Amino acid sequence: MRRILVVAPSWIGDTVLAQPLLKLLHARNSGLALDVLAPRWTFPLLERMPEVRQAILSPFQHGDLLLGERRRLGRALAAGGYDQAIVLPNTFKSALVPLFAGIPVRTGYIGEFRHWLLNDGRRLDQARLPQLAERYAALAAPRGEALARPLPGPFLRVDEPARRATLDRLGLDRGRPAAALCPGAEYGPAKRWPARYFAELAQGFAARGCAVWLVGSANDRAIGEEIAQAATGVCRNLCGETTLAEAIDLLASASVVVSNDSGLMHVAAALSRPLVALYGSSSPAYTPPLSRSAQILKLDLPCSPCFQRECPLGHFNCMVQLAPDRVLAAVDFDRIQSLK
Repeated sequence: MRRILVVAPSWIGDTVLAQPLLKLLHARNSGLALDVLAPRWTFPLLERMPEVRQAILSPFQHGDLLLGERRRLGRALAAGGYDQAIVLPNTFKSALVPLFAGIPVRTGYIGEFRHWLLNDGRRLDQARLPQLAERYAALAAPRGEALARPLPGPFLRVDEPARRATLDRLGLDRGRPAAALCPGAEYGPAKRWPARYFAELAQGFAARGCAVWLVGSANDRAIGEEIAQAATGVCRNLCGETTLAEAIDLLASASVVVSNDSGLMHVAAALSRPLVALYGSSSPAYTPPLSRSAQILKLDLPCSPCFQRECPLGHFNCMVQLAPDRVLAAVDFDRIQSLK
């Protein structure tokens, strides 16, 4: 039995975008034992990916070198008898544990002076592989082999008893179709549609007979409150009231999701929910939602995408000029009524 260790990215969205790689590895290796080294906050995602045998805790925070701790973890993982490690982050530090584990084949893209840590180092051709998911997936194949397209899409399992328990705990109405709005974006404010627009959108959904849930992390609680107050009571602010696993349950229960380019957007795509994805400072050419049920809205302004955390020009036109009525017009309300 072949054993592969994947060193996962730290972002929730990037973890979802790594799943096509995991699928391709299984397609190439019958009976594969595939383990993923990842930070704890991504475990609820990995536990719902059928391809993952086990998630292994990477305890390191951003910026930590902690060479001794990485050596100890690597030596502990040596007992796993891995044949190959695939390192997805591009940092020097992320390639150390597979080296200390003595894994014979260590695959990843060359960068940050780590060519000597990877004995199967690849040079990234960004023009040939414009999407992040494609860059990850290409590492499943031997060096020089072209990537087959289309990629297999991400897929997260839904635990029905857990989903129903989440709805019951939060006391959510199951009698109406639900619109889940995801107003956060951990990367920075330049990726966030204005709160007043989310409030207007919530009112539009409520007027069409939908329950409206605001879904996000504790970091999104304040913007959720701002939206809920501006929407004058038509939506429920659930930001910070759920674990990531419960947020997945909520999105799986929604009839439609509207989201910034964020981790939860990719989660909704992996759940095949009808999705409207809002892009401003970032680009769907790089991190699109991998779902046939997704629609992408963006304005293609000359200044966009800038990939900055805050608008460098100060006007934020890439999001300010994307009006709520355009988002409502993109929603198939006949379909979402059938999904309640």
